[in-house]
Amino acid sequence: MSSSDIFIGEIIGTAVLILLGGGVVAAVVLKRSKAQNAGWLAITFGWGFAVMTAVYMTGSLSGAHLNPAVTVGIAIKDGDWSNVPVYFAGQILGAMIGATLVWIAYYGQFQAHLRDPEILAAQPAEEGLVDQKAAPKAGPVLGIFSTGPEVRNVWQNLATEIIGTVVLVLAVLTQGLNDSGKGLGAVGGLMVALVVVGIGLSLGGPTGYAINPARDLGPRIVHALLPLPNKGGSDWSYAWIPVVGPLVGGAIAAGIYTIAFA
Repeated sequence: MSSSDIFIGEIIGTAVLILLGGGVVAAVVLKRSKAQNAGWLAITFGWGFAVMTAVYMTGSLSGAHLNPAVTVGIAIKDGDWSNVPVYFAGQILGAMIGATLVWIAYYGQFQAHLRDPEILAAQPAEEGLVDQKAAPKAGPVLGIFSTGPEVRNVWQNLATEIIGTVVLVLAVLTQGLNDSGKGLGAVGGLMVALVVVGIGLSLGGPTGYAINPARDLGPRIVHALLPLPNKGGSDWSYAWIPVVGPLVGGAIAAGIYTIAFA
């Protein structure tokens, strides 16, 4: 596959991934959404279906990595890093496009939610519960765009992201790749989607299971840029964890694959 195919495929695939994944979170969280309070099961299955849709849509173009951690894992396995920057660029740009589309699709709900007196009244009270010097800078809708921990503990949060990503990337490397070994195949797309659901159900509680640097960083940038009323901060002090953790996890998974399976 050519570099242009990879770039275009990763933009489209990652945009669809974030549109449907971020969309289900918006549906569950935002006021005046028909799916409000649908719960964690809806979110985890929504993300799984988002992965499946994006993989089937763009697998023939780019191999549907859709995740820098997957790209790193495959690059370590193959020893070929030539297209890694192209994959990364497409994934970040696609994630930003997908997050912007979520905002457009739920524009009215964002406005209603962020102007709701109950939501606004809750924010100062929540921030007052913690030491102001260490207070997390997270706005009321940041979770639609990116992840954040329920308990803010750096080593635990980082370990959780590493562990979840090891499971994901090792599943991709052992079961999900197509005949060329460069991306996800048809059967692999379904399998990986189910693995993502499993990770969300089992390991998503502590941090919201980013397990994908582009999925977290791209939408976080969009949250910072969008003209959302009363949106609060983008929690940049936490932002490195869902980037570094998955990249480390992808590398570890590739090491395990090389030792145990290759």
